[in-house]
Amino acid sequence: MGFIQAQNTDAVVESIVKEATENSQLERLAHEMLDVIGPRLVGTPQMKQANDWAVAQYDKWDISARNEKWGQWRAWERGITHIDMVYPRIQTLDGMQLAWNPSTGSKGVTAEVITLPTVKDSIEFNNWLKNVKGKFVMTSMYQITGRPDYNWEEFATEESFTKMKKVRDSLSTEWYANLRRMGYTSRSINQALETAGAAGIITSYWSKAFGSNKIFSARTEKIPTVDIELEDYSMLYRLVESGSKPRVKIVAESKDLGVVDTYNTIAEIKGTEKPNEYVVLSAHFDSWDGGTGATDNGTGTLVMMEAMRILKKVYPNPKRTILVGHWGSEEQGLNGSRAFVEDHPEIVKNIQAVFNQDNGTGRVVNLSGAGFLHAYEYLSRWLEPVPNEISKHIETNFPGSPSGGGSDNASFLAAGAPSFNLSSLNWSYWNYTWHTNRDTYDKIVFDDVRSNAILTAILVYMACEDPNRASSEKIILPVNSRTGEQRTWPEPRSPQRKGGIDD
Repeated sequence: MGFIQAQNTDAVVESIVKEATENSQLERLAHEMLDVIGPRLVGTPQMKQANDWAVAQYDKWDISARNEKWGQWRAWERGITHIDMVYPRIQTLDGMQLAWNPSTGSKGVTAEVITLPTVKDSIEFNNWLKNVKGKFVMTSMYQITGRPDYNWEEFATEESFTKMKKVRDSLSTEWYANLRRMGYTSRSINQALETAGAAGIITSYWSKAFGSNKIFSARTEKIPTVDIELEDYSMLYRLVESGSKPRVKIVAESKDLGVVDTYNTIAEIKGTEKPNEYVVLSAHFDSWDGGTGATDNGTGTLVMMEAMRILKKVYPNPKRTILVGHWGSEEQGLNGSRAFVEDHPEIVKNIQAVFNQDNGTGRVVNLSGAGFLHAYEYLSRWLEPVPNEISKHIETNFPGSPSGGGSDNASFLAAGAPSFNLSSLNWSYWNYTWHTNRDTYDKIVFDDVRSNAILTAILVYMACEDPNRASSEKIILPVNSRTGEQRTWPEPRSPQRKGGIDD
């Protein structure tokens, strides 16, 4: 790679760039984490396998690491999903069971497919509910196009694009109005259908991108819920509406494994001069499991592991303690990092800085002061030795404003610790890979991840070496124009330490 030499002659900075460029471990780590272990849904065996794998990696690098219990979660393991239309013709459909859904068993369930009715009120809907018994019910809106808007913008006439959006908007408005007339929301309708005797639920949470669907958790307790990609879902919907009475066979095998302990993986390089002050590398380790969690947050995890490996090799005796947290259950509400903050006030009060990375595979392009009044002074100094080929892409925003959620930096920020998110270029993240079935290894842009590892390692090195403690003084937040009241700094929140478990 052609990184320009660092802007100063600091030997450690030069060594960081050289090690990251000539001896990168990113591809190997990505393969082992994403291809071999796979997605890391909280409570699954794969999540614990990933925790143990990370500890073993750090041990190979002579970095002290441990798995630290923070809670318990419903234990579940995904099995085979196979969805086939068996009438009016045979076609295998592209889809998957949603998380924490019970197994159909290997024989599966075969049933006719129906759609939701258009009703004038909840009385009419309740009278219709008897029709769902023994049927698969489609509960997602029919989409009139499977092409993303950018594709329409490139190829359609302006008149055609405008017409499509107008029709789509009116269909969407009517869809949600119809749900309200039924007396339900898109979140509550599935339970009503299950209670009425439906054989299963078929959804399609289209991500507004070719072939991408958001994959989350089921809201049924006894019957299968599967998400089918838009192409197949739309076909099924049309077959139902035309009176063809399609039938589908769903085999959705999974295992309910009771309750398991859940962990954060913590590793550290002990400080030599100020061992009780901390510079923290932060990335959530868990993922949803539609894909393999590559860009959310495999890439953030890779950045932090690679930065730790490099720092141990070229900066083995830091002035402050370097700590990395691979957090569990971020996806369900920042639970792992909130637990760490709650359990370790002695660390949090002595944090020099937290550097968090979460939002996709791209190179870092934004660094905000996060509402810390003097962040400009120290973050600018820490950025100074970063190679120009990396730093020239980064827009800084000072003093910025505090994040109330979104990723694990918010857990530390709420407790008053200087905590910064390394925000990256999105590479169509929000539509294509964020929580989707397309979040896989092939979407990683390793040049950008390598740049982020170099950036993170240099920021950590500079924060460790800084003779001064970074100021955590907060800005006075502005008045909320909507309410007329003074905005307040986010408050620490307790984690959910028992997930999916009936009390």
